[in-house]
Amino acid sequence: MTSYPISSATIETHYMDACEQFEHLVGRLKHPEAQKLTHGEVEAVIHTEGMELLRRLAQGYLDQRSAQEPIRDKVIGEDGLSRTHRRVGCQRRLETRFGEVSVTRRGYGAPGLQSVFPLDAELNLPPDKYSHGLREALVEEVIRGSFDEAVAHLERSGGGQVAKRQSEEVAVHLSQDFDAFYRQPRVGAGGGEGDAKILVITADGKGIVMHPNGLREATRRAMEQETRKQQTRLSPGEKSHRKRMATVVSVYEIDRYPRTPEQILDPEHRPEHKRPQPCHKRTWARVEADLKAVIEQGFQEAIRRDPDQRLHWVVLTDGQEDLLRQVYAAAKRYKVEITVVQDFVHVLEYLWKAGHALHPEKPEARESWVQDRAAAVLAGRAPDVAVGLRRAATRKQLSQNERKPVDKAADYIENNQERLQYDQALAQGLPIATGVIEGACSHLVKDRMDITGARWSLQRAEAILKLRSLKISGDLPAYMAFHFRQEARRNYPGPPIPVVCDEAA
Repeated sequence: MTSYPISSATIETHYMDACEQFEHLVGRLKHPEAQKLTHGEVEAVIHTEGMELLRRLAQGYLDQRSAQEPIRDKVIGEDGLSRTHRRVGCQRRLETRFGEVSVTRRGYGAPGLQSVFPLDAELNLPPDKYSHGLREALVEEVIRGSFDEAVAHLERSGGGQVAKRQSEEVAVHLSQDFDAFYRQPRVGAGGGEGDAKILVITADGKGIVMHPNGLREATRRAMEQETRKQQTRLSPGEKSHRKRMATVVSVYEIDRYPRTPEQILDPEHRPEHKRPQPCHKRTWARVEADLKAVIEQGFQEAIRRDPDQRLHWVVLTDGQEDLLRQVYAAAKRYKVEITVVQDFVHVLEYLWKAGHALHPEKPEARESWVQDRAAAVLAGRAPDVAVGLRRAATRKQLSQNERKPVDKAADYIENNQERLQYDQALAQGLPIATGVIEGACSHLVKDRMDITGARWSLQRAEAILKLRSLKISGDLPAYMAFHFRQEARRNYPGPPIPVVCDEAA
């Protein structure tokens, strides 16, 4: 550990208050009354008094920077204009994670010109009163729970405080560099191992309850025109028209994992080698952008990772028609080859519904029937299964209403048979289920956005989704550092310290 020698003069000048607080804390711990405390009570004392010590250290540091700020005859701002009027003792408040401190600095101005504070640029102070450290503490809380809970957590922790409305505004502000962050070249990009790995793009949607002004136009019109049969609850088939769909996308790499249909369906035939886990996974959700824009971002992320398409690109989907249209259109625009695989679990759901229609009172026969059809689909005989479904419904002499689940399953398999070539997918070791993205919909969106009673404005919902996406993808620390660099460029677009002319003696 590096040692930093401290002179007594420096302590007395800038850090005397911090030293006094430290001595006060040590004296309190040594006092006979403190010897009667439990260890938990001592922890509480050290936490409270220690937070004040940290605040005074931060204040001492800022006082030192203020005392060392050079005196200038004039300063040229980033607008290129000279400021010759100097004001000393200009103060501003800064709410840090330890509590409120003040920053004293010199301001330079001229008639009709905005004043310039060189020390603000050196310290990269924000335009508002909330420090970068407090923002980092806040963001960890707002992405985990409600804004009310985040504010309450800061209050319990002691130190800096942020009101609820300001915490919402800070979250929106913090999320603004999300797209710019991911436009950066990816360190270590490229899959490298040729056929060894697969690059997966998968997407799904999840609804979020919104304020009326945050709904898409069609949903808002439907909400305004709705007439309910019951006032206290929805009737079967009715929709609340209160949600806006967020699109969730995940891009990751994974090793090939060849299997057979038997290994998929029979637990006793599971492969001996361990299933590979997704790596370099990035997951994100957007509610403000439309489906086309988010699928576009998914392909851009894939290209950022594998610009020469050395990996085998696989798109996993549940078969939603608009989603498929956007996937194929994006692949055409970017001139990339993709293998689209439809989620096998969705196929199973259709088969089970058909099985209930064909074998309503025979659970064992129904289970065996579904297993046989599922094995046939996995073996690459999806078209035969669709034909067999309709024949079975006819042989059973089901009514038009009774055979609806059977015909629906047959239609689903026929319409999507191009993406149900599971025999090829399994032989090539490709994934055939969308569990990753469905889990992301629940963890990324539902767990936070569906908090009881929550109704979101579009701007705040988008901000929280971006910040949660960064956290889940493991990119939040790198993003925060990037965001603060961007803040410096936005708030102080000229040189970090305005050009100094004729420094005073």
